[in-house]
Order: sequence, then structure tokens, then C-alpha cells
Amino acid sequence: MLRGVRAGAVALVLATPAFAEEGSSPAAKTAAPAAPATTPETAPADMQQPALGDRWTYAVKDEISGALKSTRTDMITDVSKDEITVRYETAGTGSSGNIIYDRSWDIVRADPFKYAPNDGTGIQRPLTLGAQWKFAIDVVNSANGMTFKRGGSSKVVGRESVTTKAGTFDAFVIETDFTGKNVQDPTLVNQTSWRTWFDPAIDHWVKRSIVQRQRGHVVSRDTVELTQYGRGKKE
Repeated sequence: MLRGVRAGAVALVLATPAFAEEGSSPAAKTAAPAAPATTPETAPADMQQPALGDRWTYAVKDEISGALKSTRTDMITDVSKDEITVRYETAGTGSSGNIIYDRSWDIVRADPFKYAPNDGTGIQRPLTLGAQWKFAIDVVNSANGMTFKRGGSSKVVGRESVTTKAGTFDAFVIETDFTGKNVQDPTLVNQTSWRTWFDPAIDHWVKRSIVQRQRGHVVSRDTVELTQYGRGKKE
């Protein structure tokens, strides 16, 4: 039984598509290098709005072994007033699925996990240097009934120019720390730290570093980087 609980806890973390891998990537545009900036303290007013066909391809690297773990493409398939539906496809595995976000890129549902009110890992607008927020949520695994309590906080700690294979971006740097506890086994505690580079111009994260701990011990250390992206439907 304990083995199953542990597996459920790990799956809970992996369900959060910070581990945005990649899939078959449509012909994506290459981002133009950002001009030397004065790094304004708030997001630009012309922030991109999500649209059908918007897509982001990511590579996930294991920083402990140095190996490329996976690549994944996320594509918007539906947009409503309150939610964004994204289909993800992982390259070379045939793995795919759907994730429902709110309009702040917090996850509402990523089967089999349901988050109430959301998963807490999105952003709060407008992004401003020094801004911080806390979250406390319930997570239910509908496949096995496991319930988790997650609590954490985020803070905008800076603004940096960051370069990936997709281009150069002017990004806000957001540090997020949260702890997840299994209600059925309170001794099982997951601690996760994220450092996210989020570019309002493309309304998405361009890089994330993720460290996961179980009972205080590091069990994974990954970097997620944007390799290409595209805006709207392909012509």
C-alpha cells in the first residue's frame, strides 16, 4: 500500500505541466531577439491573448544525470472566458492528453487530478517586481481517491533577459515553493521549488528549473526550456 501512495505522490507532481516536455512540433516561429531594455517594472499593456493553435515546445533536461528526459508540445485547443484547454503530446512516446487551465495559467484539471480552486502554480496579473502571493489548495486523484493538501507561495524576484533555442526573451523571474501532504499518509511530504522565467509578450513561461524533495531529500532536479513556439493556427 505504501508503494502505491508514493507512486501517487510522484504522479501528483508530474501532473503539473511545469514538466512541459514536447511533442511533434508544428512549424513554429523563431522569437526575435529582445532589444536591450530598461526592464520596466510591470508587464507590457499589449500582452498576447491566448488563441486557438498557440503552441509551445519544451525540452526537459535531468540536471542530475545531464540527460534529455523528454520533449513535449502544448497546443491550445479551446479558449473561453474563464478557461484555456491545452492538448499535450510527448515526442516518441505516443503519450498525449488534455490540461485545463484558468486564464492565469493555474491548472484546474489534469486527469486524473482535480485541483480546487486550482493548482497554485500560475501567475497573478499584473506582474510587478516584488509582488508575492500565497495559495492553499486541495488535490484529488480521481483514479484512486487519494487526496493531497498543497500550500505554498510565489514571489516575483526580478526581470532578466533569457536565451533558449526559441530566441531571447525579456522575462519576469518568479520563485515558487510549495509542500504537498498526502491526507491518507501524513508522513509522505513532497516539497517542490520552481524558478520560472515568464515572458508576458508570449503569455507563457520560457524556462523553469524544478527541484523536488521527498521527506527533505532531493529526488529530482530538472530544467525545462522553450525550444520553439507558434502563434495561432498554421496557414
